[in-house]
Amino acid sequence: MKKDGLRISDTELEIMNILWRSGEPLSSAEVFDRLETGWKYPTVTTLLGRLADKGAVSHEKRGKAYYYSPAVDEAAYKAEETERFIEKLHGGSVRSMVAALCESRELTAEDVEKLRRMFDLEE
Repeated sequence: MKKDGLRISDTELEIMNILWRSGEPLSSAEVFDRLETGWKYPTVTTLLGRLADKGAVSHEKRGKAYYYSPAVDEAAYKAEETERFIEKLHGGSVRSMVAALCESRELTAEDVEKLRRMFDLEE
C-alpha cells in the first residue's frame, strides 16, 4: 500500500528499513534490538507511535506488546521519494540528476559500461 504525500523523517526511515527487512511483525523491543543507532528504548517507541499516526505502520496488540508492520510498500515509497527529490533539486530532469551524480563521484570504467548498458534502449 502506498500513502501519497507520506513524509518519513531520516530517523523514522531507520525503523522503516528494519520493518521492511523483517518480513514479519516486530515488537517495539525487537525493533530496538535490531537498531544500531544507540537510541534509548523510549525514543524507539515514540518513533513507532509517530509512524503509526502517519499511517506508515500498522500495529496489533499481542498480550502486553504491540507488534508493528509496514503499512506502505518499500518500493512505492522509495519511488515517490525519488520523484520528489528529482523535482525539488533538478527541476524534474533525470538527465540533470544523472549528470550531477557523475560529476560528484569518480566513475570506474566498469561503472561507465554498466550505465551504457542500462541506458542502451534497443528499439
